[in-house]
Amino acid sequence: MSDKPNNTQALLNLRDEIDGIDKQIHTLLNQRATCAQKVAEAKLQDDPNAIFYRPEREAQVLRKIQERNQGPLADEDVARLFRQIMSACLSLEKSQKVAFLGPEGTFCQSAAIKHFGDWMQSMPMTTIDEVFREVEAGACEYGVVPVENSTEGVINYTLDSFLNSNLKISGEVELRIHHNLMTAKTNDPKNITRIYSHQQSLAQCRKWLDAKYPNAERVAVNSNAEAAKRVMSEWNSAAIAGEMAAEQYDLLILNDKIEDKPDNSTRFLVIGRSEVQTSGKDKTSLIISMKNQPGALFNILKPFKDLKVDLTRVETRPSSSSTWAYVFFIDFLGHLEDENIQKLMQQIKQTAADVKVLGSYPVAVI
Repeated sequence: MSDKPNNTQALLNLRDEIDGIDKQIHTLLNQRATCAQKVAEAKLQDDPNAIFYRPEREAQVLRKIQERNQGPLADEDVARLFRQIMSACLSLEKSQKVAFLGPEGTFCQSAAIKHFGDWMQSMPMTTIDEVFREVEAGACEYGVVPVENSTEGVINYTLDSFLNSNLKISGEVELRIHHNLMTAKTNDPKNITRIYSHQQSLAQCRKWLDAKYPNAERVAVNSNAEAAKRVMSEWNSAAIAGEMAAEQYDLLILNDKIEDKPDNSTRFLVIGRSEVQTSGKDKTSLIISMKNQPGALFNILKPFKDLKVDLTRVETRPSSSSTWAYVFFIDFLGHLEDENIQKLMQQIKQTAADVKVLGSYPVAVI
């Protein structure tokens, strides 16, 4: 007879091993939480108005976690696990109030959770302007707003809000967007005559809608979550929204991933009142007003080439101060504390009519 344990005994042994590992993890989690509390006490002794959330520090921690990961869990999965651990520990220091474009269940809320974790205080707002106002007034520490979609381009409401705001960008979030067609569980999918969603979502699913529901009325609303909320009690209607909205409003998903482009994604910005220190891998955003003279745009962009600074985005918006004048929203890699970026800023200011720094912040980690 073999001394080798049978499969049942081997499985029991593995379960015992997992239980032991879980106990160690639990002990270490509580040790980490205790350290977080001590950090809070030390900060408050030095400054009663201390800032607890440090975007650059969290970005550095998440990058180190990914660098040392050896699997079998994927780098991003491990980083997301630690993101939640960090969120829970930060809540012991001070829970962060985060405004986002609501209602509950929007992609904007998903982006906020991805960046801050589940232990933030979600504060849904009706409009992007309201998100800016709540953060400016100090009612929320941070806000999350959409800025561009890979399919439909820039969100002008957000760019225009920056023109008249003193808030700073403290982070960015990149979120893969999967659209789903959903309806109330009591509705008959064959009788859908009206489809609600945000105008950008309707545009991102246009080809699919043309093929599957060519005769259905398409109604644009303020957000996908609002669309989902509407169809809870409306006959013969459906909504295009994310999985979170379906869960929030108890809807039945009829078709998933109906976006026309499978790589559809949206970039969100985290806005706050404080500047962010360098994390080692950063991005900077500016608003530049040009002088009305020949070659003005060339003169602004030339220093980027000369100093080998990587431009990641250039957008144009009409200026609010002058007819037929324009301002440029520019993103580039690097932090204002970097030596070559300081040289870049000096050269830009020599040719631009005005330069407004929106902030330097860590490049999205997860």
